[in-house]
Amino acid sequence: MTKINLIEKIEECREEMIQLSYTHDLTSEAVISSSVKLDHLINEYQKYVS
Repeated sequence: MTKINLIEKIEECREEMIQLSYTHDLTSEAVISSSVKLDHLINEYQKYVS
């Protein structure tokens, strides 16, 4: 995955998590799962910039 693709995926996941938070509790499985996915993508991105 390229750095640009990774940034795009991070933004998509972030937006998905925000949208889910409008219709679900912040502690719901859907929001937490999206948050974990976002964390993973951010960790992958940090490997590129370190």
